[in-house]
This record gives sequence, structure tokens and C-alpha cells, in this order.
Amino acid sequence: MALTLFHVSDVHFGAEDRTALAAFAARVADERPDAVICTGDITMRGTVREFNAAAAWFAGLAAPVAIEPGNHDVPYYWELPLRLARPFARYDAFHVKTSRPPQVPGLTLVSLPTVAAAQWRLNWSKGRVSPRGFAAARAALDVAPAGLRLALTHHPLLDAHPRQHGGGSTRGGREALAMLAGAGVDAVLSGHVHDAFDRTVEAAGRPIRLIGAGTISERLRSTPAGFNRLTWSEETGLQVDLIELK
Repeated sequence: MALTLFHVSDVHFGAEDRTALAAFAARVADERPDAVICTGDITMRGTVREFNAAAAWFAGLAAPVAIEPGNHDVPYYWELPLRLARPFARYDAFHVKTSRPPQVPGLTLVSLPTVAAAQWRLNWSKGRVSPRGFAAARAALDVAPAGLRLALTHHPLLDAHPRQHGGGSTRGGREALAMLAGAGVDAVLSGHVHDAFDRTVEAAGRPIRLIGAGTISERLRSTPAGFNRLTWSEETGLQVDLIELK
């Protein structure tokens, strides 16, 4: 059995790169991956207009779609009452319309949310693994079949890219990574830093990959607009290629 997955992140509708979006959609139509995985920051400011534009684009992709929220996908600070009372209402409405979870034998995708609407530090954009999210991910892995196991987050669980300079600081990230490694997860897919990376670390006495996608928005950093193509088989294991969208 062989799998092909496209991992994209930080599309940031509201600051989207329309050329890169069109190129990505064309790649999906041409290669027909088993799934497209998006690890958050669908929008810039979590507005209804941005989510509607994103929903139209994702609906047009010729593949099943699995989507995680990012820190930009909750209402901004000027909508503080909504952010505190119903932080994921707009994202949830978008997700219901857009997500088409892949039903692929041998593939397990486990959600591990890292977005906090509010937290006890000044920078609310940083990641946090909640006890509820931790428990749900562990329960899903307890019944997962053999094959490729991937955990999906928005924030890297560790500072996996040099550009972070300690800025990732995902609270509960190390504990979550140990749980995931112990449960046989092959890799954790994330976004947030807008630069691609692929790093292997050890947790719970086992190796586990940390794989980050860049961005296909106008908010580029050191990595050109692009996405990760993941291929996997029992014979070759997990391979990752960064595909630039020109």
C-alpha cells in the first residue's frame, strides 16, 4: 500500500497569494493525493468574509481535506467578547462545510488542537495543548489501526525551526510529544512559523518526526510559497518533499 498526502498550512485568506493558491489547486487536480492536510491559519483575522472565501477554495480541491484551526482563526482582540464566549464558532461553521476527512485504509490522522482563545500570558498567539485535547488524542490513538499515524497541530510542539528562537513555547508540547511517540505516531504535522522544516527528535525513548509546512500566503519568510508532499509505504517509510509554487 502507498499513500500520497499534500500538507499545506497558513493560507491566510485576507492575505492570500492567489497565484500560489491556483497553482496548489492545479497540483491537487493533477496528482490526486489521498488527502490534503491543512494545519491552520485559514484566515488572517477570523472574519466571516475570510472564512467564506476559504471555504469556496477548499471545496474546489479535488481530494479529501482534513483541516486544523490556527491562532488566526479565532476572532481578533477587537472582538474580545466573541473571542471569549464562542472563539471557534466561525471556524466550526467553516469546518462543517469544508472538511472532507479521508477514509484511507492504513492512514490515521489525529487532531491535537493547540489554539487557546485566552491564556495566562501576554501573547495569546502561542500554542497550548489543553488537557481535553491531550486526552482526546490519546483515546483516538488507543483504537487506531496499524499503518501511518500522523498527529495534526497548528503550533510546533517544540521549537523545531531556527526562526522560532524559543518563540514557539507550546505549553504542554513536550508532554504531548512523549504521549504521541509512545502511541506510535510517525510524525507531527504543523504550521505557524511560515517556514518548512523536517526534524527527527526522540521522545518517550522513540524517534518521531516534526514536519512543518510553510505558507502559501503573501506573508512569506525564508521559505518560498509551497507545500509538503508526503509519500509513505511500508517498504519505504515516510518521505517528505518541499514543493515550491512559482
